[in-house]
Amino acid sequence: MMHSKKITFYGILAIAIIVILTGTYTTLFRSPSNNKPAMQSVQLVANSNASSIEQFKNQFCGLNSNSNSNNYITEYRLPHTCEMPLGIAVDSKAGKVWYVSTKQGILGDYNLITKKFDKEISIPVWNPRQNPIDFSNVWSVKIDPKGGVWFTDEKQNTIWRYSNKSLGFDMYKIPERSPVFGTISPVSLDFDSKGNLYFVGIHSSALWFGNVTQMKNNTSDGIIKIPMPMNSFKGIDPKHISIGSLAVDNKRNVIWISVSAFASEGEILRYNISSRTFGTFVLPEQLSFPVGLAVDDSNGNLWASDHGTSIFYMLDTKSHNVTMFSTSNASPKIYGLNKSSSLPEDAYTLPYWMEKAPDDGSIWFNEHQGNKIARFDSVNNTLYEYWIPTQNRLWGDCPASSKTCGIANVLQFSRGENGQTWFTELSENKLGSIISPSAYNNNVNYQLPFSVSASPKELTIKRGQSVEIKVNISRTKVSSTTPLNMDINMVSSGTFTPSGDLGNSTGSFSEQSFSLEPMSTKEISFIFTPSVDLERGDYTLMLGPQNDAITIMKAVKVHIVD
Repeated sequence: MMHSKKITFYGILAIAIIVILTGTYTTLFRSPSNNKPAMQSVQLVANSNASSIEQFKNQFCGLNSNSNSNNYITEYRLPHTCEMPLGIAVDSKAGKVWYVSTKQGILGDYNLITKKFDKEISIPVWNPRQNPIDFSNVWSVKIDPKGGVWFTDEKQNTIWRYSNKSLGFDMYKIPERSPVFGTISPVSLDFDSKGNLYFVGIHSSALWFGNVTQMKNNTSDGIIKIPMPMNSFKGIDPKHISIGSLAVDNKRNVIWISVSAFASEGEILRYNISSRTFGTFVLPEQLSFPVGLAVDDSNGNLWASDHGTSIFYMLDTKSHNVTMFSTSNASPKIYGLNKSSSLPEDAYTLPYWMEKAPDDGSIWFNEHQGNKIARFDSVNNTLYEYWIPTQNRLWGDCPASSKTCGIANVLQFSRGENGQTWFTELSENKLGSIISPSAYNNNVNYQLPFSVSASPKELTIKRGQSVEIKVNISRTKVSSTTPLNMDINMVSSGTFTPSGDLGNSTGSFSEQSFSLEPMSTKEISFIFTPSVDLERGDYTLMLGPQNDAITIMKAVKVHIVD
């Protein structure tokens, strides 16, 4: 088991969702407190006066947003104004990307063949259309085995299905509402091997089962409640307990569910579909906000994100051990700082939703506050982070002197079998896509600019002693999209602190920044000295190079002994 060190969470707010209560919008996107506009309640009165409407449009509609791009990411403006896209799903078989407009109530369709937006299908019942400062969170969009498009609807406490055959919608009512929030806020859904539906709600301590053959339009028929064990959360106000997401492992016939009481308790539940029983995995103290989940098909281990830190981790489902990894540190650009400036203490990247790639088995997740989409190759212990080329000053604590600051507010994504990952930018009115180099075979223009290796891959060291780790960076062939001499900056992070910072431990590269020519290799030394007060146990160092578009880091396991 990894180290257990108490974390101060005073700089982070509650679950990342926008809740509407008593006519007032309160933004609760989980980000550091210094990101003031994203954290402060946007007080919008129920009568929708002109100032409230204007404030809403500025905050959420992406009125001045541009379609930006870099070597790996391309952004696409949506056809309608202020769509506020959230849930998204890539349908590789049909060659489509489906998304839902949470504001306009539109099921949208981007055609991967024609590279145009095709269908704009109006969802039959969508009350937020009539209210200029209202919307309904659609956190999950999934494609069923028959090509049907399923999605959650927070405001109306329902699950929807769109049929490509009948070209019509079915709305299924969830037979329970939260007495506090008015909805269970359905957040995550998936299918078992028989095509039946499972889903969870943020405000419901239950796993919900839907027998698709019995489900009927505009009813709750076929939907069954399966209460979840919540013994670990006794004494905690139910309002502070939330469900993150679920992941169905059809190979082993189990369902994984993330549950948390922020700053108090985090755990993972495993539901055995055959025996109808639950198992509980209590997480280390510092991992109190699990959200995203992804199953490793090869061994049944579970990957998860902690949306209260910069940590993602693997849960060994046999030994119950947790192995933590860190993203790179948050970019100073997010806070309008230069490269040499110190980051705020609570500059967490907030790994969020998680998905296993259907083509190569890698683990993908978005870094909400880190403004990146990440891929982790668990075989080679390599993390690839793609920088989102959009920043919004309204979603950051921006100094007046800074030209760029904030985040794009990437909240959901979907990985297809065509080598593409698509994501939504809620407050920018855009979709975005990442083109994986593997999708273009040997096309040099889409190759990653460099590769990295580290030696040793694992080490044991006493506190206060120093050790050298050699990091090798190899530049790939030059392409039309990369300069002849590429400027590279070395970065390090680790699981020693919740933000990924090294804390009281120290680490330095023999060269911090340098230029590298195509087809050349450079060896950099990293000298690491664990702090004398560092708790003994197992940690992970993340080391590697980055440029303006991508970061590639190798994980090095570190065992601290007396």
